[in-house]
Amino acid sequence: MSNSSSITEFLLLAFADTRELQLLHFWLFLGIYLAALLGNGLIITAIACDHHLHTPMYFFLLNLSLLDLGSISTTLPKAMANSFWDTRDISYLGCAVQLFFFFFFMSAEYFLLTVMAYDRYIAICKPLHYGTLVGSRACVHMAAAAWATGFLYAILHTANTFSITVCKGNILDQFCEIPPILKLSCSDSYLRESGVVVVSVFVEFGCFVFIVVSYVQIFRAVLRISSEQGRHKAFSTCLPHLAVVSIFVSTASFSYLKPPSISSPSLDLVVSFLYSVVPPSVNPLIYSLKNQEIKDAIRKLVSWTPFKQQ
Repeated sequence: MSNSSSITEFLLLAFADTRELQLLHFWLFLGIYLAALLGNGLIITAIACDHHLHTPMYFFLLNLSLLDLGSISTTLPKAMANSFWDTRDISYLGCAVQLFFFFFFMSAEYFLLTVMAYDRYIAICKPLHYGTLVGSRACVHMAAAAWATGFLYAILHTANTFSITVCKGNILDQFCEIPPILKLSCSDSYLRESGVVVVSVFVEFGCFVFIVVSYVQIFRAVLRISSEQGRHKAFSTCLPHLAVVSIFVSTASFSYLKPPSISSPSLDLVVSFLYSVVPPSVNPLIYSLKNQEIKDAIRKLVSWTPFKQQ
């Protein structure tokens, strides 16, 4: 293939070669997808319906669940269809759309996690200023900024990635992502997108440093709380967010920054799966297990019935 304009479709690597394993993967993916839909859907509904949860922290959590639903719905249905129908192809336009939405949701989620770290820092380290610094209008502006930044990132990376000249085939990993597409480019046509990736890494590293510094200050403030109950309550609001950040950053970093010497099609396939599927699936479980208010709201939501007598 001489250039990208001659490509009409890409071929995605299969998770398995035998029909039995393909069907097994389909049912596994279906179970994960339904669990992610159920978990994130319950959190969204519980926060929307329970007025006690109409606070900045849960407003950001609702946005996080929306982004999780979007990111896992971008990749997993196509993987399920390929496993069930024993197909491998995805159209050129379909690949571009998948990359755009996946990068949009994942970038917006990372920036939202940074905003959530700021929210926890103000709540614990500067509680007297919380109502002023994290009011309802400020929450909307910060959440909108995270969504808008993810959207701009997605446009920039998608446009740059699909403007390169491709001359090394059309076989990708299971998902349409930037690194495998760059591997198909000619020797000098990927430099512009590589430069954008480097700039993005510096921006995202800055967000990571902000999160780390925020939590250093948070833990120092929590350890100064005299009552054990107060320390436990503070930790219960911070640890779920810290766990989500750790899973997100570790899987994404390994996916994009692993050395070429340990790269292989099978490993890239597993890492892409972990990076794109695990965070949206486990985030609801982390928050529902560690947050008593979320557990209570979900319990009330599940026990509610429209046929209950007045």
